[in-house]
Amino acid sequence: MKRIVLGSRGSALARAQTGIVAEMLQARGMEVRVEILATRGDRETAVPVSALGGKGLFTEELEEALLAGRVDAAVHSLKDLPTQATRGLLVAAVPRREEWRDALVSRHGGGLAGLPQGATVGTSSLRRQALLRHSRKDLCVVEMRGNVDTRLQKVAAGELDAVVVAAAGLVRLGRADAIASLLEFLPAPGQGALAVQAEADRKEVLEAVRPLHHADTDECVQAERALLAALEGGCTVPVGALAVQEGARLFLRGLVAAPDGSRVLLAEARGEDPHEVGWDVARRLRRQGAEEILRA
Repeated sequence: MKRIVLGSRGSALARAQTGIVAEMLQARGMEVRVEILATRGDRETAVPVSALGGKGLFTEELEEALLAGRVDAAVHSLKDLPTQATRGLLVAAVPRREEWRDALVSRHGGGLAGLPQGATVGTSSLRRQALLRHSRKDLCVVEMRGNVDTRLQKVAAGELDAVVVAAAGLVRLGRADAIASLLEFLPAPGQGALAVQAEADRKEVLEAVRPLHHADTDECVQAERALLAALEGGCTVPVGALAVQEGARLFLRGLVAAPDGSRVLLAEARGEDPHEVGWDVARRLRRQGAEEILRA
C-alpha cells in the first residue's frame, strides 16, 4: 500500500496528532492525505461534555467514514475512543505514548499551591474538576469547552486564574512553554496515547500502520481501558487510571472520584494480563463504593 487517507477531527490538536501519524507513515515511503471530519463533540461546544451523554462524542463520525470507505484509517486521542469496539473496526496501532500527566496553565506560577485563595480554574473534565476540588476546597472550579488556544487565551486575558489540560496536547501543539506545573493526578485512561483505527478486514491498511505500534504502550492502555470498561464508564466519567510496566508485569492504579471532590477512591493491582489487572482494580474500587459515585 503506497497511499493512505487518514481521518481526523478538525481542531488544531487533532490535526497535530494526525500529522504525527502522517509523518511516521511518510517516513516509511507512503503518500498520505488527511480528510477532516467534524464530530458531535466538536459541533456542540456550548454544552458541557458531561451533559452531552452517550459514547463516541469525538469518534462516531470518524468511524462512520471508515465503514463507508471514505478514509482508510482514523487517528483518535485514545482516551476519547469508547472501550467497546465498533463492529468491523479495530485499533490497528497504538504509537508510543506522550506525557500522560495533566498540566496546570496559570497566570500565578507555583503550581496548585501558587493559586490564590478562591482562584477560578477551568476544565472540561469531570475527573479534573473532582481532583481539583479534592486538592483545594477553596478553588472555584468551572466547566469550560473550547480548543486549547481558547483556553490559554482566557488565562492570558485574566478571565480565569488557571486551566487544567492534558500536557500531551500542549507538547504536540508546541506550547509546552505554557505549562506552569505538571500535576500528579491519575490521568484519564489512555491519556497521552493515540489510536490508529481501521477496518478489521483491510489487511493492506493494517499492515501499513502496524510498524507504528508500540507494544508496551498498548499493554498499559489496555489495562487502563479494561478498568474503565469494567466500571462501564465512558470518556466523561470521573475515572482515572495509569498502568506502568514492571518487567513482565503491569502495575495499575485507578480511582473513582465524586464530582464535588468529597470522595476519591483509590485501588491498585499487579499482574501479567492487562485485562485481568484492569478488572481486578475495578473490583477493588467497587468494594469501596464506586458504583454509588458513578450512578450519581
